[in-house]
Amino acid sequence: MRDKVLIIDDVAFNREMLTEILEGEYAVITADDGQKGIDLLAGHEREICVVLLDLIMPVMDGFEVMQIMERRGYLKQIPVLVISGETAVDIERRCFDYGVTDFIKKPFDNELVLRRVRNMVDLFAYRNNLEERVASQTMTLKNQYEMICRQAKVLEKRNEQITDILAEVVESRNLESGEHVKRVKAYTRILAQELKKRYPEYGLTDEEVHIIESASAVHDIGKIAIPDNILLKPGRLTDEEFACMKSHTLRGCEVLGHIEGVWDERYRKYAYTICRHHHERFDGRGYPDQLEGDAIPIEAQIVSVADVYDALISERVYKAAFPHTVAYVMIQNGECGQFSPDILECFELANEDFFDMVDVNRIFSFM
Repeated sequence: MRDKVLIIDDVAFNREMLTEILEGEYAVITADDGQKGIDLLAGHEREICVVLLDLIMPVMDGFEVMQIMERRGYLKQIPVLVISGETAVDIERRCFDYGVTDFIKKPFDNELVLRRVRNMVDLFAYRNNLEERVASQTMTLKNQYEMICRQAKVLEKRNEQITDILAEVVESRNLESGEHVKRVKAYTRILAQELKKRYPEYGLTDEEVHIIESASAVHDIGKIAIPDNILLKPGRLTDEEFACMKSHTLRGCEVLGHIEGVWDERYRKYAYTICRHHHERFDGRGYPDQLEGDAIPIEAQIVSVADVYDALISERVYKAAFPHTVAYVMIQNGECGQFSPDILECFELANEDFFDMVDVNRIFSFM
């Protein structure tokens, strides 16, 4: 507890008078030169609440005391009241430059000294308490932030696990290896990163790119509601069968609606819009809502190209796989529907990345 006042003055009369003024409220310790004062400070650092300091003293004067106090960090913890017969303004200014709290000229008024000491002690006690509270609250906030970050990582992992599980359900019914979902996620990431870099006006962040990539895994979740005789039909679908197949976008939204609250709302939102709108086309000729242009959510536009590209280069029950160059030209020429010019530009810029990924996938498919 800080309840001691240290008086450093070489004049015994001054020490006795100041002691008499203060001893009714504080424990007083004294030193008759600066060096002894520093020694007392070192021994009572956590107990001293204020230092009353004379300037002109033998062995070590008041300015040397202030230098040492500043160097050791005492001036940040303990207020200093200089009591001196020096009247020059530059002397007073020099004291304040060192960081003293107050300056009283000799001869001094007893009541004034007591009030100044009280004020300084109260002010520093309040400041130190405030600093401790701020430090404590800062540590609490830091701990809470770290806990939130850990929870966010757990939640992110859970979101990804949910999307992967849902995607695996669809892939198992579709008689595909599950690699389709992985490839669509990879193509989605490439396009989204390119769009973020090329078109900042879309406002995509790294976090959103990651969420869109993850949510793309459930773009075809609605196919679990499509009968096998239509989903796995090797030949051309009839108009009625194709209408049923197209309903997988809305069926998927129904599925996602039933798991609301299980995963993060942002993942659910992106998954929902991707699931519903990944078959929309830029000219309004897609389904289910015939959205046109920028009315189509950007995440759905990205996944749309990624999904079509993978469908073209992959072997399906109803078609053989197209080479990368053929698939690339078909998409750019609008043979699979009209896509956003911005997305197509990103597709063009990322052409080599797509080609490299196709090569890697084919190498691993033979291993």
